[in-house]
Amino acid sequence: MNRLRAQGLGLGYGDRLVVEGLDLEVPTGAFTAIIGPNACGKSTLLRSLVRLQPVREGRVELDGRRLAEWKGKEVAKELGFLPQSSTAPEGIRVEGLVRRGRYAHQSVLGSWSPADEVAVAEAMQAAGVAELAHRLLSELSGGQRQRVWIAMVLAQQTPILLLDEPTTFLDIAHQYELLRLLHGLVAAGRTVVAVLHDLNQACRFADHLVAMREGCVIARGTPVEVITAETVQRVFGMAAVVVPDPVTGTPMVVPER
Repeated sequence: MNRLRAQGLGLGYGDRLVVEGLDLEVPTGAFTAIIGPNACGKSTLLRSLVRLQPVREGRVELDGRRLAEWKGKEVAKELGFLPQSSTAPEGIRVEGLVRRGRYAHQSVLGSWSPADEVAVAEAMQAAGVAELAHRLLSELSGGQRQRVWIAMVLAQQTPILLLDEPTTFLDIAHQYELLRLLHGLVAAGRTVVAVLHDLNQACRFADHLVAMREGCVIARGTPVEVITAETVQRVFGMAAVVVPDPVTGTPMVVPER
C-alpha cells in the first residue's frame, strides 16, 4: 500500500489554479524525484502533501485517511518537510535549530530524553554540521545553513521525507553527498520525495520520477521510462540527446547545441 497519495488534486493561489485534477501515488520505500520547469506546480504540490498548501479540490491521503483529519503532531511524526527557504529565529545556534526537529516527540511537559539527544547528534553528523553545533546560524554560509536545515528535518526521524530543492546553495560535492545520504535513507527503509532540477542527478539517485508541466503530470515511472529525448522536449522545450551515464548506466541528458 502506498502510504501517501493525492487524488484529483486542485491547488491554486487567489483566482489562479496552479494544479488541476492531479493524481499522485508516492511509492513507499523509494526515492521519488519531481522534475519540471520553473512555476509548473512542483513546490505547490509538495506543500500540499504536508498540509501547508490548502487543497481546493480532491484529497491528500496518508494511510488511507484524509491528511486534513490528522492532528499536527501526528503529521510531524510521519512527514518531514524541507521547504525551499526557511526563516530561523534571531540569535539561534545550530544545535538549537536542529533540536526543534524533535518537537513532535516531546510530551506536554516538554521533557528531553536521551533518545532526543542521540537523534540530534546523529542528524548533525549525517548532515555534516556537527562541528558547527555552537555557531550562530546567522554566521554561516548559505550552503552551511542549508545543511543545518537538512539536519533539523533528519532529527524528526520521520518515515517519509519531502524536500523542496534540497541541493539549493550546496556546492557540487555537497550536492552529491546529500543525494547519497538520501539514497542511504531509502535503502534503510525510509521514503523520500524531492524536487530536483538536475535531471542527471535525479536519474542517478531516484527510483521513481514524476515529470510535471503546467500543473499536470506528463510522465511517471523509472528514470529509463521517463527520461527520453521526446519527454525532455515536451516537458522542458529543450532539444537533447539521452545517453547512458558512463558511471551508472542511468539516462544522462545532453542538451543539443
